[in-house]
Amino acid sequence: MARSAEQLMTIEGELHGSVASAQLVHFNFPAPIENLMQDNSAYRVDLCLTPRPRNARACYPQRWGAQRFERIGDVFMVPPGEAMLAVSDGRCKQTSIVCKINPPAMQDWFDGDLQWTERSLSAGLDIRERNIHTLLLRLADETRHPGFASEMLVELIAAQIAIELARYCTSSNAAAVERGLSPWRLRKIDERLQEISAPPTLSELAQLCQISVRQLTRGFRLNRGCSIGDYVAENRLAQARQLLATDQSIKSIAYALGFASPSSFCFAFRRATAETPSQFRQRLVQFH
Repeated sequence: MARSAEQLMTIEGELHGSVASAQLVHFNFPAPIENLMQDNSAYRVDLCLTPRPRNARACYPQRWGAQRFERIGDVFMVPPGEAMLAVSDGRCKQTSIVCKINPPAMQDWFDGDLQWTERSLSAGLDIRERNIHTLLLRLADETRHPGFASEMLVELIAAQIAIELARYCTSSNAAAVERGLSPWRLRKIDERLQEISAPPTLSELAQLCQISVRQLTRGFRLNRGCSIGDYVAENRLAQARQLLATDQSIKSIAYALGFASPSSFCFAFRRATAETPSQFRQRLVQFH
């Protein structure tokens, strides 16, 4: 049964600022266990100061398939509102420094909110940026041995961590775009376009692929060599031709494809093919 991290930990020390907090915690994993982590109010950044449990791995069950687990590194991050399920083999004790940062502060420290795509969530399970590692070690030392103005220092370090995380996330997403869209994203797009309905918006396709609209349009062009708008239009035209080859009325075809009226469908079809739907259908009959 999945258990929360709070049920398994004891706190050695903690510091609280107005926008961030730090906890030095000890975890006791009594057996192979499922550890559910979710915090709707903060970014959670975790550095393991001792070896992680054997074969530690994690899944985002609300985002990925239930069977997809990836390795957890020394440093990992869980965005607010995301449920991360961590599993490991065998019993183990570990110590971690956990930094929690309020989302509004993250937005203030850089331009807008981070885009937590499938790629960046995966990259966030094993963050190997030296700057982030060093900042968390400094935070652990301050939490273990508080000094003057420790609360202010927590916020200063958290601000630097936020900036480094933003850079890390941006570079991870950019790397994914440079290689184009992954096969599963292209499959999701094609499956949606096979539906006989109104065409999807860019926002709908981006959400389906768990990336931003900008990443969708750039990545798609790298894969298919055309804009996603042209691809959707060509797919829709192919559907119109297939339906016109049946005995469905032009009116029903127009509404099935999401046009506001039969006349708007006829106008769009003629502009794309230089003939009306009726002329296309007559030519098919003559050909056969």
